[in-house]
Amino acid sequence: MSNQEMVNEILNCLGGKDNVITATNCMTRLRIHVRQDNQIQDEALKNIEGVLGLVHDRAGFAEVVVGPGKSRKCADICAEMGILAAEDVNTENNWRENKAALRAGQKDSRIKNMLKTFGEIFVPLIPGVIAAGLCSGLATLLTQLFPGYAENVFLTVVHNLLSMVSASFMTYLTAWAGYRSAERFGATPILGGMLGMITTLGNIDVISRTIGLYNEAQPLDAVLRAGRGGVLAVVIGVFFLAKIEKAVRRRIPDNLDIMFTPLITLILCVIPYVFIIMPLTGFVSTFLCWIVEQVCMSANPAVRIVAGFLSSALFLPMVAMGMHHGLVALYTVQLESIGFVTLYPALAMAGAGQVGAAIAIYMKAKKVKNQRLCSVIDGALPAGVLGVGEPLIYGVTLPMGKPFFTAGLGAGFGGAFVMAMQVASTTWGPSGILAFPVMTAGPNPAVWSMLYYGIGLVISYLMGFIITNGAVKAEDVASA
Repeated sequence: MSNQEMVNEILNCLGGKDNVITATNCMTRLRIHVRQDNQIQDEALKNIEGVLGLVHDRAGFAEVVVGPGKSRKCADICAEMGILAAEDVNTENNWRENKAALRAGQKDSRIKNMLKTFGEIFVPLIPGVIAAGLCSGLATLLTQLFPGYAENVFLTVVHNLLSMVSASFMTYLTAWAGYRSAERFGATPILGGMLGMITTLGNIDVISRTIGLYNEAQPLDAVLRAGRGGVLAVVIGVFFLAKIEKAVRRRIPDNLDIMFTPLITLILCVIPYVFIIMPLTGFVSTFLCWIVEQVCMSANPAVRIVAGFLSSALFLPMVAMGMHHGLVALYTVQLESIGFVTLYPALAMAGAGQVGAAIAIYMKAKKVKNQRLCSVIDGALPAGVLGVGEPLIYGVTLPMGKPFFTAGLGAGFGGAFVMAMQVASTTWGPSGILAFPVMTAGPNPAVWSMLYYGIGLVISYLMGFIITNGAVKAEDVASA
């Protein structure tokens, strides 16, 4: 079946093209927003050739898993058919519709919805996160492999180019986060970006000194300082900015809207943002980092081993429920505060456990001559090795049930090892073998950190294979 044919069938199972509001994609999924949720045919979607899985856990939204590469092609086909991407939709005209759709699906917990919101904000930033993290990792590796690099013209230029790419994202992270938050909450994006940029300006330090909140001896401990609260402050601040903007717009005459609505909105928002939101979220961010550091970087190896096992083993259920993207807020807070991420290397093991489990199932599937399952694994396994686990989750392990849990258990052993060895990353996003260049941070030399990460992958592959091979019977595979 061609991609065009598959898209046509997907649209038919969604109530037709006219029922689709937007179609966009992530790395493995075609993300659809529909007008009438009751038109979505879940079982029919799952049975379409080429569809690896379906996530339909809130009203008005369906995520069709088609695999890496194909998801973007399917989104492009939708665009050619006249279906708008999410970023092309006028949020001012559609925010009420989005709100109604969200409220219709309020069976989910508030925590789950909050994590989804963070994911919707930060997931589009992942390409920049990955590029910046890879460049940072390579720059770190260069400095450790060539301590006298500054004396070499070529190496100096390369190091500075890599550092510039990394800094271009990290320096303005709050601005990117503000822009995306505004798009998510229905505010004017540039206003959200401006609020995010305000967070890092030196004027904040001047204000803090003026009112006696700055700590000259320990600037990082100041109640109010530039960068205080980071992306957490920005997301909350833009949430209120959106509400203020809509309230102001309702009261401003149409001919004065473009001039006075942005001005009044920013003035009304910036005061509570600087004096209330930034200090409060600063304490929250510090506390979150402290908790993660106490666990992931504990002086007691036993604590790190247990934490690594549990976090890796439990990560797959979070992925299945679409809650894993909510962790990006925690990653970002850590990256802003200490310059690297300690939890992500362990969680990256979850995909490796999937690979091991899939290989075990593949070998059994060949023996029982389940060609359909062999074909699915053939297509999904390379993506899993590269760190894209969703095709294996939704196409193989989760539908079968038991392998979903055995893969998680296998991953737990790899997670325990990498956290015990205190592996840290310069970013989040890439996993599998693609993540080697970012596993260069933390207390270990870059080369050793990458080696420990590689050993963790091998452990997860092996344990995922062994546990799945022992737990899953041939008849389970034959009927899958």
